[in-house]
Amino acid sequence: MNPLAEPAAPTPFPTPWGDLVLTRFPEDPRERLRAWDAADEYLLRHLGGEADSAGGLATALAGRAVTVLGDRWGALTTALATVPADADRPAEVTQISDSHLARRATLANLARAGADPAAARLLTTRDTPPDRIDVLLVRVPKSLGLLEDQLRRLAPALHPDTVVLGTGMVTEIHTSTLKLFERILGPTRTSLAVRKARLILCTPDRALDPGPNPWPLRYALPGDIGAVSGRTVTNHAGTFCADRLDIGTRFLLAHLPVAAPGARVVDLGCGNGVVGTAAALATPGIELLFVDESYPAVASAEETFRANLGPDARAEFRTADALDDADVPAGSVDLVLNNPPFHSHQATTDATAWRMFTGAKRVLRPGGELWVVGNRNLDYHVKLRRLFGNCRTVAGNPKFVVLKAVKR
Repeated sequence: MNPLAEPAAPTPFPTPWGDLVLTRFPEDPRERLRAWDAADEYLLRHLGGEADSAGGLATALAGRAVTVLGDRWGALTTALATVPADADRPAEVTQISDSHLARRATLANLARAGADPAAARLLTTRDTPPDRIDVLLVRVPKSLGLLEDQLRRLAPALHPDTVVLGTGMVTEIHTSTLKLFERILGPTRTSLAVRKARLILCTPDRALDPGPNPWPLRYALPGDIGAVSGRTVTNHAGTFCADRLDIGTRFLLAHLPVAAPGARVVDLGCGNGVVGTAAALATPGIELLFVDESYPAVASAEETFRANLGPDARAEFRTADALDDADVPAGSVDLVLNNPPFHSHQATTDATAWRMFTGAKRVLRPGGELWVVGNRNLDYHVKLRRLFGNCRTVAGNPKFVVLKAVKR
């Protein structure tokens, strides 16, 4: 891309009642990834078509409690919030999301569309779910565990007349996905594929008993990973690599720096908090901050930390976009530990890693260090040298490298 060229305008999101201009959050003019896809469009088109015989969608949804689960960038929530309203009984729209970025994107897209801020209630997957749901719209998440946990939590709010519609690209909807709907909610079928998207249509059966919710998962860590060897880790549904220790984190733990007593340390993109917990166990008395954009991850990190350091151990836990809105003063941190993601749903991107690196540089003191583990092929050392002016490879194997950059 020519850096001097004007970024292309976002592709309008077509809905049955007009086009919307939507963006992801934060916007990245280098990539212009869409904030919606064919699965979102298919669901709304189906919903609008089904409502035609009932006098239009506003009439069909009038006074009904609509819950949108897993709306990635607010496309579905924004569209429903801009349906020409029934003046006497508007729909009650609630979004439930595991993602801080999705929440911020939804707020920005609602404002861009000129929607009333009160047109949608935004909840996280850690909040108490609604008491009653008349229409449940599910954007199928990447994590099957998150889908299971949320369907179990929402099932008591459904009734025999609840409309349940799921949507996703054909690569996202598997036999296991349909079995979850069937086992937890009721009889389930799928639509024909349209533009590589598919719908899930489910009829609630309140007589079903899916058994106890297995989430959160807790397990003992391996015995060869330093200070956290054999310790218990907690993973709420939706946390990255929830059923095992991911191999990148394992490699970082094998080469984890020892923080100085009293140092201010940030576990950035903390996941279940095992890296920050290891740092706290290795050096008691450090000031520790866990940051992740995932609400389940931050909840997991807090439980992991307190289970191993004690209920009164001091640490801070914040849900934020990298460090941009984590309320960390510039030049206040001694050490940042980071295992950055390189996917945004189905897209491969370094945008999140770059925000993490730039945020780390801002909050580090002179002489402070950023330690990063990443896949060797991602060439993070190039980005770190460009940003910090230096980067050293601490350790490497055929798949991963551990890198250190120092703020000068």
